[in-house]
Amino acid sequence: MTIDVSEANFESDVLARSAQGPVVVYLWSPRSDACVAVGEVVERMINATAGKILLARINVDDNPSIVQAFRVQAVPALFALRDGGILGEFQGQLSEAAIAQFLEQMLPTATQEEIAALIARGDEQSLLAVLDIEPGNEIAIVALATILTARGEGEAALSLLARVPETENVRKASAAARLSLRPPDDYDTQLEKLLDSVKLDDDARQQFVDILEVMGLDDPRSAVWRKKLTARLY
Repeated sequence: MTIDVSEANFESDVLARSAQGPVVVYLWSPRSDACVAVGEVVERMINATAGKILLARINVDDNPSIVQAFRVQAVPALFALRDGGILGEFQGQLSEAAIAQFLEQMLPTATQEEIAALIARGDEQSLLAVLDIEPGNEIAIVALATILTARGEGEAALSLLARVPETENVRKASAAARLSLRPPDDYDTQLEKLLDSVKLDDDARQQFVDILEVMGLDDPRSAVWRKKLTARLY
């Protein structure tokens, strides 16, 4: 599978997805014939893996901050990502044999394929089985925490989420779990009640932020309440 990535969706479409499986980041320029030729080879080889590797193409001309983050010295450049970390890289002209060897090292092991299959099922027993194999698997932990929160076990969900570093998905799941421990109410009513206390009361401020996390950026009210929060704090 191949996707085109920019600075706007790099975190969600590359970093987050690298927790689910291997991702190859291909940095290239359409002005370079070598980049176009190598890109065709890379895409053909990755398509042959039948979805086991995701190809993320990034135009270096349009995304300078990503170029800087990867410390790219020459294009074309290939970076192998897994769980948000770089496993290997190539920069400059690449032979077809070198590309094939690079990609072969990224193919998931039998254990990794088993984990992916269990996560795809998504039920509680399958997710627990994942944690038996890989106790720190963020995807399984977030999914299991969501199940626990939905059935009223917010404390258990928070304890589970504490096992892994904070990411956007972990933060949202934690916010939902904390909110589940409080009496249900209309978000606007809760935020209005909390607003006067956010500057001096740490707990009130955390509750306010939790509600905003659960509402999400797509909720049009979110921007309004974020502005009100900023005005009170600063």
